[in-house]
Amino acid sequence: MAGSLPHRALRDLAKKYGPLMHLQLGEVSTVVVSSPELAKEVLRTHDINFASRPEILAIKILFYNCTDIAFSPYGEYFTQLRKICMQELFSVKKVQTFQWLRKEESLRLMGWIASKAGSPINLTQQLSALTYSTISRAAFGKTCRAHERFLEVAREAIYLADGFKLADIFPSFTFLHSISGTTAKLEKMHRETDTILENIIAEHREAARNTNRISEASEDVIDVLLKFENRDDQGFCLSTSNIKAVIFDLFAGGGESAAATLDWTVAEMIKHPRILEKAQAEVRQVFDESQGEVREEGLEKLQYMKSVLKETLRLHTPAPLLLPRVAAERCEINGFDIPKKARVIVNAWAIGRDPAYWKEPETFNPDRFLGNPIEFLGNSFEYIPFGAGRRICPGMNFGLATLEYQLAMLLYHFDWKLPHGLKNEDVDMTELFGPAVKRKHDLYLIPTPYRPSQSNKHD
Repeated sequence: MAGSLPHRALRDLAKKYGPLMHLQLGEVSTVVVSSPELAKEVLRTHDINFASRPEILAIKILFYNCTDIAFSPYGEYFTQLRKICMQELFSVKKVQTFQWLRKEESLRLMGWIASKAGSPINLTQQLSALTYSTISRAAFGKTCRAHERFLEVAREAIYLADGFKLADIFPSFTFLHSISGTTAKLEKMHRETDTILENIIAEHREAARNTNRISEASEDVIDVLLKFENRDDQGFCLSTSNIKAVIFDLFAGGGESAAATLDWTVAEMIKHPRILEKAQAEVRQVFDESQGEVREEGLEKLQYMKSVLKETLRLHTPAPLLLPRVAAERCEINGFDIPKKARVIVNAWAIGRDPAYWKEPETFNPDRFLGNPIEFLGNSFEYIPFGAGRRICPGMNFGLATLEYQLAMLLYHFDWKLPHGLKNEDVDMTELFGPAVKRKHDLYLIPTPYRPSQSNKHD
């Protein structure tokens, strides 16, 4: 698979060898699942057996010996940490308290875009910056130079850690960890991000000591996690390192995926102008009635826009192979033995393009989701962009709320066209594999501000 896009290479192999394949990658026995039926076996029927992650050195370095939510082994610690994430950090109620933050960051970008009206802008770059600034403020409560430096180093480390490493598929060859130089680079980056996080957490502790009580509406992620540090009630406790691991998760798991999804969505709509026009008309009809203010409570009315986002996640699943799992014990799936310690990869991208479940699966068609009960909750195994089971993405509520609001803002406030006489069909949809699969080339567009007073809506 060297030099290819792994999700595509594995899909092509599955066409030849079937939806349950065994690959021997070095010393590691690897099983690849490429159908909804078999994904259900792994993610639901045998979920507990496959609920842990394989050991990967880069992950151990960056995520504090795998004490984050994404990579921690299945057990009591994972269960308690997931409970905190689902009930305290990313519940629907908590996500709603970040409304002001999403609005503030989005309006800042809308103002910048308006200042560039009529000129080409690198929208890909701006959407990435918007995504990370939103996550940064949710995590830290504010932005400053130290936070920006954390983001720079963290992103570099995440990209360096991504992908197949010889040392991980030949674990007994311990010398491979040192000869590549990657380990030393990751350890250096980890020390720098650790120092920055230590200072940020110390600032939050000091602020908490000097404040009687921080209101729930103004609590950032660190404030919430600190409530579980060194508790006196004998309940579940988090160490400072545990808190750092969860914070690093936010940026590693949420940043690249959200930015890539927003970029893919806009690119697909530019490539399909009828879809763009229909989505814009819906958004403007809803929010023209609120004097041009895009409000989160109005997003539920945007059923077509939501379908556009769903279709993007089907065709362009940001983590196409999900995160790998490992078999705790030997088990049988579909008549085949899965050995203990085998790594299991679920090709969610291939499943989302399975012609047995999707009509014209390679076509971008949001209409397929209108009136369709399929959701992101991991109950429909032909559509699992966020995974399923105990390891379903815990930040899904936050991610979707942010994506929907930002997309509605872009659709409402601006008309968009390609620069330099380019045609819609010229939009390059070449993929680049990384922490999230994104478009290889940045999207440049010319924005034109939308002025409701010029609309014929009320004529």
